[in-house]
Amino acid sequence: MAKLKIVKFGDPMLRKVARPVEQITPRIITLLDDMIETMREAGGCGLAAPQVGVLRRIAVIEVEEGEVIELINPKIIAFAGEQNEQEGCLSNPGEYGITKRPQAVTVRATDRHGKEFEVTGTDLLARAICHECDHLDGKLYIDVQIRALTDKDFK
Repeated sequence: MAKLKIVKFGDPMLRKVARPVEQITPRIITLLDDMIETMREAGGCGLAAPQVGVLRRIAVIEVEEGEVIELINPKIIAFAGEQNEQEGCLSNPGEYGITKRPQAVTVRATDRHGKEFEVTGTDLLARAICHECDHLDGKLYIDVQIRALTDKDFK
């Protein structure tokens, strides 16, 4: 596995719409593995392929240690409720904002074996699913940010 370089805010790559994965190849499997390693080393709970310079509809999420969710061609199919919570991004380290997201989200995706599945998340997992799916559509958390946080918010 290899640690990948994370694209930072301001790079046009983050504003592009990712293309669907047509076939799960050994390259896609390697990308998933490398993305998981990169996400963990960076201390994040999610990472989308565009954040590592790959315009494919792939994301990985790990809000509970050891429970990685790999999403290939994810599509949010249901959502409910509302939460306004702190959110950050590995592409914008050290910066945070309060965002408005659904309280619960269901996403349909394909796994690395080509099997379609659905997962429903609440709270942090719901935010992570929305955040990573937004990356695949060229959107950033600052697009749904209610307000930015400053150092004073953490003292």
